[in-house]
Amino acid sequence: MVLKLFKRKSKKKQLQDLDGLALFPGDKVNCLRYEMGESILIDGENGFEYESIATKQKVSYTKMIDAATTFQKVRKLT
Repeated sequence: MVLKLFKRKSKKKQLQDLDGLALFPGDKVNCLRYEMGESILIDGENGFEYESIATKQKVSYTKMIDAATTFQKVRKLT
């Protein structure tokens, strides 16, 4: 009989833009990398992704992380 003493917790990372504002799926943002322009944050099959409104290009959220602040290289549009 195998006991599972340590269970992995499924936790989703809270994404934040450069200004520290929380990002949620469906938010419209301005991507500052890959010349994507205005994009929408979606919860895809491989995790969070940004989809460009103009070109439909998709980029994983991990490619948008700013190394200095750990925030996303995007600005939330209101």
